[in-house]
Amino acid sequence: MIDTDELAKRNAAFADGGSFADLKLMPSGSLTVIGCVDPRVDPSDVLRLKLGEAAVIRNVGGRVTPAALRTLGMLSKVVQARTGGPGPATNHYAVLHHTDCGITDLAAFPELLADYFEVPTADLDAKAVTDPVAAVRVDVGILKQRLRAGVFVSGLVYDVATGLIDVVVPPSRVDP
Repeated sequence: MIDTDELAKRNAAFADGGSFADLKLMPSGSLTVIGCVDPRVDPSDVLRLKLGEAAVIRNVGGRVTPAALRTLGMLSKVVQARTGGPGPATNHYAVLHHTDCGITDLAAFPELLADYFEVPTADLDAKAVTDPVAAVRVDVGILKQRLRAGVFVSGLVYDVATGLIDVVVPPSRVDP
């Protein structure tokens, strides 16, 4: 078990490195990743992101749920408060799903999934819970409907067996 003493030691080593100094609140890479909570799929490791380079939102399945959309809305208000505007038009939102995701096990619990997605149980098939490639396409489609025009959206699937990502939806701009 990793206890708080171990966490404090690890944090002290991190703080000694000073890599956090001078980081800004806004991601230097203008990137936001929506990914899964699965410990095998930490977007910072899988995509070799540096501290401060991207904002990362993690939830079960890495899905674009109503809660994830609310989080994105709140983040946009933080950007607006800090910059006085919507942020750079070069912002990139990447959806990162993966193979062998535990969310597929939740297909046996349709009521739970319906609550998670805030949809009627009859609409769950449209969420493509058991197919990460189709699910990425679904979630990118949702983002393209909800994000401001001009930003980029893409969809990736990480293969837990090979360590590689497949670009399912290449980056494209959200239409006005």
